[in-house]
Amino acid sequence: MRKEESRAGKLNVDFKRIAQDFKGLDPNDPGVWPLAPRLTVLVILLIGVVAAIWWFDWQDQVDLLDQRQSEEIKLREEWKTKKHQAINLEEYRQQLAEIDQQFGALLRQLPNRTEMESLLSEINQAGLGRGLQFDLFKPGGDAVKDFYAEMPITVMILGSYHDLGAFASDISRMPRIVTLNDISLESVKDGMIKLNGTATTYRYLDDEEVAKNRQAAKKGK
Repeated sequence: MRKEESRAGKLNVDFKRIAQDFKGLDPNDPGVWPLAPRLTVLVILLIGVVAAIWWFDWQDQVDLLDQRQSEEIKLREEWKTKKHQAINLEEYRQQLAEIDQQFGALLRQLPNRTEMESLLSEINQAGLGRGLQFDLFKPGGDAVKDFYAEMPITVMILGSYHDLGAFASDISRMPRIVTLNDISLESVKDGMIKLNGTATTYRYLDDEEVAKNRQAAKKGK
């Protein structure tokens, strides 16, 4: 018990001495200050220097480091993606070749400008071959798209229900793409049916038409 009281007394004396060291300091002559004030000032200066370096230099470097780490993560992901593509490059080439073949097959189903007249004749002959009567067969103007054009044909056809169905089936099996749209049926005399609708055919644009189309699009923009 006495030992603890003695230690506490020594501590009280030490703190009093340290507090006494901070009294009466001459700011113009810090060299003669006691040890405790000098250490305190050095610690404060060190903290101030570190804070200044952090504020004016280290903070920018930390931000730059964070940015570089983010870029590293992004580059790693890009590298993984490219590595996966490189591993499956042959498979991608095969898929591309298949797509080219399918696109070529579809493109061959589209006639060019010179073949449109024969296609219109084939559609007309398909109806006549089924014993249908064309009261109206009126091709419209081309609706130009990116690499192809649509030609709507307004039709008014008279015939039996069976013959009209067979005609629609013949159209769907044509080597060229022809669609029937906006169809309406009307019953007329003697069990005959009148079909009103639009047969739409498609053709691909030649190089000259594609160039004109792109030039017109640029002018529009």
